[in-house]
Amino acid sequence: MACRGCGCSCGPGHLNEDNARFLLLAALIVLYLLGGAAVFSALELAHERQAKQRWEERLANFSRRHNLSREELRGFLRHYEEATEAGIRVDNTRPRWDFTGAFYFVGTVVSTIGFGMTTPATVGGKIFLIFYGLVGCASTILFFNLFLERLITVIAYIMKSCHQRQLRRRRALPQDSLKNLGRSEVDGLAGWKPSVYYVMLILCLASLLISCCASAMYTSIEGWSYFDSLYFCFVAFSTIGFGDLVSSQNAQYESQGFYRFANFVFILMGVCCIYSLFNVISILIKQSVNWILRKVDGGCCQRCQNGLPRSRRNAVMPGSVQNPCSISIETDGVMESDTDGQSPSQEGLSGKDCLTAHKASLPIIPKQLPESANGCPHQAGTLCQDNEFSGGIGAFAIMNNRLAETSGDR
Repeated sequence: MACRGCGCSCGPGHLNEDNARFLLLAALIVLYLLGGAAVFSALELAHERQAKQRWEERLANFSRRHNLSREELRGFLRHYEEATEAGIRVDNTRPRWDFTGAFYFVGTVVSTIGFGMTTPATVGGKIFLIFYGLVGCASTILFFNLFLERLITVIAYIMKSCHQRQLRRRRALPQDSLKNLGRSEVDGLAGWKPSVYYVMLILCLASLLISCCASAMYTSIEGWSYFDSLYFCFVAFSTIGFGDLVSSQNAQYESQGFYRFANFVFILMGVCCIYSLFNVISILIKQSVNWILRKVDGGCCQRCQNGLPRSRRNAVMPGSVQNPCSISIETDGVMESDTDGQSPSQEGLSGKDCLTAHKASLPIIPKQLPESANGCPHQAGTLCQDNEFSGGIGAFAIMNNRLAETSGDR
């Protein structure tokens, strides 16, 4: 495994850090799947066997009572299953493909829930679904990412407002200083980065509140138990979508229009919160994987352990040649400089000056150019904002740029 920071290899055939992290995460996921399969098999297998035994007994009794062969009865049941898959239900007079039913279907498509209760049966519908889902799912994922970005921005704004209020209450700064603070730091929220744990706590509370309110509605309208309603909320909001419980499938409801609108709003808000919560939890998983790698890499060369400090977020890693220039790191569209209160626009550096100061770093400049094009500007001697599981797009990039990771992998 390559040593952190210096890039040297502790032995022949060792993996570099990125590949080791990927393989470790893959191994942990496989172990997680094996453990989950063992638990579900232990919980559900006995119930499945009992249900199968009851069904065989009922099938034999029905066949004997009505003087029908089992083959004829099974054939009739297969026809019934085909009709059910086509959307025809004996106990439901409402068609599944009316406008409201089709709107519910496309909502499950673009949100990637996919209950499976309603599926296209015609060739034209299946072809249209391919192109419709391609654009719709991509647009919805973009919407979820923007929702997460706005949520983090709102939390940062609240933190900023509370800090301002405390300063005014204590009168720690003069009024002019507060105005200058409002122009420089307060208007731009780049310096206000909420902790991953705060965001996770807020998303957990929001998801729990939405699930409890939605479960109360489903219990009273759908007739499910409250626990089944909570189970449906998680399956729907997490876009797993088993389809064993599906809301808004009966022919008639009391206040039907209001219920369908409330059902749509709850599912939309729940999916947004759970999607964001999953992405925040992925940050904690990343930190755990990095912690495991540090423990495994404890026998690395002593020079790498003692010679280099731990990397910090938005920090400059010391290289072989120190940079006398002012190094700036771009975060959230706002350039932050390590000079005392000077912005890059006030003190710029020409390319000639920086190249002169970094003659020893010229070989790595071609590698840094594509990284800068991907939204991670590098100067010689600097690191990306997050060189561990760094993401250029999507929710992971949003969290890398907007959350303060203060534990685990730092």
